Amino acid sequence: MTVASILPLQVRDLRYEVDGTSLIKDISFTLNGGSRTIILGHNGAGKSLLLRLCHGLIPPTGGDIIWRGPAEEPARHQAMVFQRPMMLRRTAAGNVDFALKMRGIPRAERRPLVVDALKQTRLHRHADRQARTLSFGEQQRLALARAWAMKPDILFLDEPTASLDPAVTRSIEDLINLIHDAGTKIVMSTHDLGQARRLADEILFLHRGRLIAHAPAQDILNHPGSEEVRAFIAGELFW
Repeated sequence: MTVASILPLQVRDLRYEVDGTSLIKDISFTLNGGSRTIILGHNGAGKSLLLRLCHGLIPPTGGDIIWRGPAEEPARHQAMVFQRPMMLRRTAAGNVDFALKMRGIPRAERRPLVVDALKQTRLHRHADRQARTLSFGEQQRLALARAWAMKPDILFLDEPTASLDPAVTRSIEDLINLIHDAGTKIVMSTHDLGQARRLADEILFLHRGRLIAHAPAQDILNHPGSEEVRAFIAGELFW
């Protein structure tokens, strides 16, 4: 039996305020499956905050975040990887296993999922190492393995390569594409224009907490329709 996806995700008039200051301002969009969505913009534009709101980590001040279904437990069908990976005091295999355990997957079913996730992310040789002794790049790959093992409908990525060198960045991007090819919707924030060119099928461009543009990547990158987007692509200081 095919399990219904929680996609599309509909965001309607989303707002978030702190002490009377609006950080996310009346944002609306719809995200369908099958494409890689990049949330692009300067540091401080609201990219990470938007991801956390969509993932349900913080409640919005106003507006709606609507999943198609099964609506009663949307959190079970999504995952998120942060810029700085959070490692449990367990082995690499133990980190993946614990995530699956928290999803209620029986022990007998978890083992092959752990093995496959570590193999796909080229961490199988480190299965018995303590996760916190891995390099930063390896920890980020482990965070992706942990998320991938849960087979989410949608994976939110908050600038997952921001602190990595080019070679490791390439390996992480390759993993992101593998996860996408396996059927998981990718929604990723970045301020790296080159990365957006490499990965994006569609772009949401944020500026000062507002959604300035939402369109296919090539439309935005080749024909920016606003001064904010044009200045960003040109590498100009615009704030």
